Amino acid sequence: MQLHVSPSMRSLTISSNNGFIDLMKIKVAARHISYRTLFHTILILAFLLPFVFILTAIVTLEGVNKCSSFDCLGRRLGPRLLGRVDDSGQRLVKDFYKILNQVNAEEIPDGIKLPDSFNQLVSKMKNNQYDAKTFALMLRAMMEKLEREIRESKFSELMNKHFAASSIPKGLYCLSLRLTDEYSSNAHARRQLPSPELLPVLSNNSYHHFVLSTDNILAASVVVNSAVQSSLRPEKIVFHIITDKKTYAGMHAWFALNPVSPAIVEVKGVHQFDWLTRENVPVLEAVENHHGIRNYYHGNHLAGANLSNTTPRTFASKLQARSPKYISLLNHLRIYLPELFPNLDKVVFLDDDIVIQRDLSLLWEIDLWGKVNGAVETCKGEDEWVMSKHFRNYFNFSHPLVAKHLDPDECAWAYGMNIFDLRTWRKTNIRETYHYWLKENLKSNLTMWKLGTLPPALIAFKGHIHPIDPSWHMLGLGYQSKTNIEKAKRAAVIHYNGQSKPWLQIGFEHLRPFWTKIHVLLFLQGGSWLILLVFGIRCENTRDSDVFPIDVAGVGRQ
Repeated sequence: MQLHVSPSMRSLTISSNNGFIDLMKIKVAARHISYRTLFHTILILAFLLPFVFILTAIVTLEGVNKCSSFDCLGRRLGPRLLGRVDDSGQRLVKDFYKILNQVNAEEIPDGIKLPDSFNQLVSKMKNNQYDAKTFALMLRAMMEKLEREIRESKFSELMNKHFAASSIPKGLYCLSLRLTDEYSSNAHARRQLPSPELLPVLSNNSYHHFVLSTDNILAASVVVNSAVQSSLRPEKIVFHIITDKKTYAGMHAWFALNPVSPAIVEVKGVHQFDWLTRENVPVLEAVENHHGIRNYYHGNHLAGANLSNTTPRTFASKLQARSPKYISLLNHLRIYLPELFPNLDKVVFLDDDIVIQRDLSLLWEIDLWGKVNGAVETCKGEDEWVMSKHFRNYFNFSHPLVAKHLDPDECAWAYGMNIFDLRTWRKTNIRETYHYWLKENLKSNLTMWKLGTLPPALIAFKGHIHPIDPSWHMLGLGYQSKTNIEKAKRAAVIHYNGQSKPWLQIGFEHLRPFWTKIHVLLFLQGGSWLILLVFGIRCENTRDSDVFPIDVAGVGRQ
């Protein structure tokens, strides 16, 4: 670009470098323009020319380089100089949004044939020359079809997981059978637990008494052995294991043949407690035998379920609430602890899906301040899924009786590891309150709550809870796959509450080692032949895939 001033100073010409195109030509009348004015004009032009050059370059780069006159260039650059741009792209987007809104408001035609992939859709669009509206309609139909298929797959996965969690793995079933057979044929498996000289210890309050109610032999052994291994004074530990009649022989044989000395273990079946009669537990008898209740827990879980208005997480919670264990007497036994152990003052009640990692003797030193139940509250904590439970998560507050007596924002607490003051408990009406609300829920056809034994306990222990530090009891390892591993290592008790139990195939692989390491230690310590059954129990016609999945290759060499 060149600037030419005539010798007479009467004309000013701006031309391109090749000289063929005059971009700007100004004629100056000598009598009307002074040199000062001309000088100022040149300065202004010198300031503007770089911007003109930049805009020209932009137009050229955009492919608009065929202008042969200043008029053409002005038409190209004028809108840019004035701050306006071509809005054809924005109009296209607005038109597309308008089409999407129209398609969203219309019904998808019945019987529409949909392609199986996006590539097929594009190919079909090209071949049939679809307009934008038809393309959007087909795309919407494909997305809704995929969403339905994904939901159906998710619900099927949840149902299969529920059945897996409710069933007994073949390896554990065979373990119980083998031990029952051992009980009938081996006198050592039938020896008295504990030995006669230790019977007074069972009611000695200077010892630390643990109560465990379960029909899972393998889980019970993990709880007991983890407690002994973690204790600073294992000789002060007494375990009271309560099981049902069908499991009693196998449970007794296991602990008779595998003593956990110096700790003391007592194994009793529910049939051996004189207090557990139909007269004393009429409500639980009704819960266990009521046809409607049994059908709810054992029947078709999809019958009457409106899956179209249910989220997968809500459906999973409903399935968990229908676990058959919730109508088992073993699951309700904790409400009768003062009557089952009339000579004890304090006990720690444990679930069978926990692992103890620290000495628990300090629990007996906690001052409960006149309360009955020392428990971890579950309404506050870093894990918003596990530690966000209030009464509204367990009760149906549309029920008038629930709305009248309960506060939806009241903090919930956890079963699984609780320190109970039985002396204080005996002065309360906790058991009567528990029975009353169970009856009311039965009358309402289970419309007040549907999640097992915790809801009535939340009501019965209302005003009798003493919160203890959360580090005593870490929950969620049976349903929270994102459990903080470092916090789990530091917790005194870790709890696999939820469906993904560590002894099941559906257990979380990265959380299972906390549980399996207990039996690996037993194996290394050279226990009896029964310990080997934990790793490779076989039944007739059992496939390798039916065996509990623990790899112990090389364990004996460590």
